[in-house]
Amino acid sequence: MARVIVVANQKGGVGKTTTVSNLGAALAERGKRVLLVDIDPQAALTAGTGLDPYRLTPTTYTLLVHDDSRLREVVKPIGERLWLAPASVDLSAAEYAMASLPDRTQRLRQSLQQGLEQVDYVLIDTPPSLGLLTVNGLLAAEELIIPVECRYLALRGVRSMLETMWLVHDRMHPQLRLLGLLGTLYKEGSHHSQEVLNELRAVFKSRVFQTVIPDDESLARAPAARQSVLLYQSVSDGAVAYRNLAYEIEGLPAR
Repeated sequence: MARVIVVANQKGGVGKTTTVSNLGAALAERGKRVLLVDIDPQAALTAGTGLDPYRLTPTTYTLLVHDDSRLREVVKPIGERLWLAPASVDLSAAEYAMASLPDRTQRLRQSLQQGLEQVDYVLIDTPPSLGLLTVNGLLAAEELIIPVECRYLALRGVRSMLETMWLVHDRMHPQLRLLGLLGTLYKEGSHHSQEVLNELRAVFKSRVFQTVIPDDESLARAPAARQSVLLYQSVSDGAVAYRNLAYEIEGLPAR
């Protein structure tokens, strides 16, 4: 059975999509079969693979809104051992379309059940909000990664995300657990970045990944090249960091 991991934080620009894309590529590079799921209306994960979220159909919107949709009809191969359930801009209306559905919080979970036996990992990219789409992501997963930008203002959003996770855990999904807080956009040599990372580890201790994602230009450029950073610049600091994160998630020592 697949490990289903949701990457979420209500703050934008902290590296959610970057993490889903490159962690997925790193796991696939290690021989794992990986499904990426884009439920963010901005569809940056989808666009970063070269697919057009303005014209694409069917998509995760179809899975969430239409009862007769099937996961196999949506999923597209995007690399060796790597698949994507893409998003479309229609997702911006998904919460309204699902509002009257009795199972509106479980739609994604129900859809993913059709394909979990065929992959080793499912990674879910969520929008920068705590709305119905993110709740669907939390309920579909068993593990949560919270990317946290290494800046003080970013720390303020961590508590809200954790409170939401525990609310979902206590009321709807007791199997959900925090896999870890991931420091992102870390500036090497920056006293400020190091202070934020130190505070994060002082407060949350072992719940913070040892791996830290650097503020590496290659991570920003790779989506424009329609590639993961592992293909775009394989020996970059960003590529090395996401390989280390994959090792850490698999319970292996970083290289």
